[in-house]
Amino acid sequence: MTEPAFVRLVEIFDAPRDRVFAAWTEPEQLERWWGPGRFTTTRAVVDLRPGGRYELTLEPGAMQLVGEFREVVAPERLVYTWRWAAGVADTRESLVTVEFRDLGARTEVVLVHDSFAGPGPVDMYGAGWASGLGKLRRHLEGEP
Repeated sequence: MTEPAFVRLVEIFDAPRDRVFAAWTEPEQLERWWGPGRFTTTRAVVDLRPGGRYELTLEPGAMQLVGEFREVVAPERLVYTWRWAAGVADTRESLVTVEFRDLGARTEVVLVHDSFAGPGPVDMYGAGWASGLGKLRRHLEGEP
């Protein structure tokens, strides 16, 4: 029996938890940092409530990511589904859980991306999240 594939990353950001949570959930902030490497988010729609949906459009490549919030506990925790609707061959649905742990002027983010429905690559998600979290760090530090 094989272990289920997942990605787990832990990062500490030099920003208070409310600010990190807002960067993760407000469309105008997501458009400034979200996406791995050279990809940029050109459109972000977020209905931040359990059962609410989100949609992110990334360029280049007209990639579209969609999902539904399963749990929203501001500013502590998010749980949401993840599925590429366009631009990426991997259309499996999976689950992302993000915990925002208050360290005073700093925030520890614990991200787990798992529950991939079906076989397929997972390594690309680890690399993508690591790159995206680097962009979040730069965004929180005020860099373009």
